[in-house]
Amino acid sequence: MNLNTQAIPAAIGAAFGGGFFAGLVNVGAETYALIVSPKQAGEYQGVWNQSLDSIAGAEHYSDGMANTTALATASSEMAQWARSLNIDGFSDWYIPARDELEILYRALKPTADENAVTLRDGDNPSSSPVGYPYTETVPAQTSLAAFQQGGAEALAPSLHWSSTQYAGNPDFAWGQFFDDGNQNYGPKSSAGRARSVRRLVIQ
Repeated sequence: MNLNTQAIPAAIGAAFGGGFFAGLVNVGAETYALIVSPKQAGEYQGVWNQSLDSIAGAEHYSDGMANTTALATASSEMAQWARSLNIDGFSDWYIPARDELEILYRALKPTADENAVTLRDGDNPSSSPVGYPYTETVPAQTSLAAFQQGGAEALAPSLHWSSTQYAGNPDFAWGQFFDDGNQNYGPKSSAGRARSVRRLVIQ
C-alpha cells in the first residue's frame, strides 16, 4: 500500500494502519509513515538473541524490516515473534531499527524525566525532519495521556531493543532507554523490551 500525503494522519498518536502514527522515516530513497503497534499485542520482553554471533544484514540504522528478517533467519526469538504477528489484519510488523526507535521516543516519550544529552542521543539523520541531539527538556513528555507513563499504550520507561546490531562489536546491539532517551549498545543476551512497528511508503 502506498500513501499520498493527504492520507497521513495530522497528529502523532492518531489511530492508523493497525496501530498509531509515530512520524516519518527515510529508508534509502523512500519516505515512510511509521506506525507503532498497540501495546497489548505488540510488546515483547526478552533478549535480542541468545547467540552473540554476528548476524549479516542486521546493521541497518533505518531499515528495521531488513534487520528483523535477517535476525529471524538467524533464529532470534524476538525477531521471529515480530514477524509472526498479525494485528488488525496486518502481518508486516518488525522490530524498529535504531533510528526508527529514536522516532518513537521523540514522538511518544512516556516520562517527564530530563533527557540524556550526549552528542549521540537524539541524533537522527533518518527521521523526517532530521532529528538533532536532545536537550534536557526537548523532547518533552508526550501530551497524549494513553502514551504517558502508566497509560494503556505507553512505552515502558526502560530499555527497548532496536533491531540494529552494533557494528563495532557483534556481541552488542543498539537499544534506547525510554525514561531519559539514552541511546547505547549492550550485550545481545541482556533482557529488554521491544515494540513492534510497521511502515507505509509515501508516494
